[in-house]
Amino acid sequence: MTSTLQVEAEAFIQVVRTADGLVRNLDLLLKRHKLTFTQYNVLRILRGAGGAGASGRDVADRMINAQPDVTRLLDRLEKRGLIRRCRADQDRRFVKAWITPGGLDMLAGLDKPVTDLHRQQFAALTKEELAQLKVALDKAVP
Repeated sequence: MTSTLQVEAEAFIQVVRTADGLVRNLDLLLKRHKLTFTQYNVLRILRGAGGAGASGRDVADRMINAQPDVTRLLDRLEKRGLIRRCRADQDRRFVKAWITPGGLDMLAGLDKPVTDLHRQQFAALTKEELAQLKVALDKAVP
């Protein structure tokens, strides 16, 4: 007989293993474009922010996984010309970032390959099973 703790521990291990495999496959795709998963995530956040841009804190709050040094991450993307940043006139401590046309082009070129990868990764699941999985995972960590 399996105790509840064992089932929870097994579920945890399976979620972590699955997440690692999913991210590893995405990392391989992104590596061909000289992007990390974290950098890709920032570009997607800034694309979603549109013309309003986003502060470093906004970006950090929207990250899929927590990053200790968003400033350094933004520095690397800015050096590559994928984002631009500007200090506010009223408060020089406040810096906003926007995705550049080059960053938008990079994401546009990745949209279909990433979507195709996700379809491939979840091909064994029905749409209903995917919806149930999302609900279950949302309940695990609200």
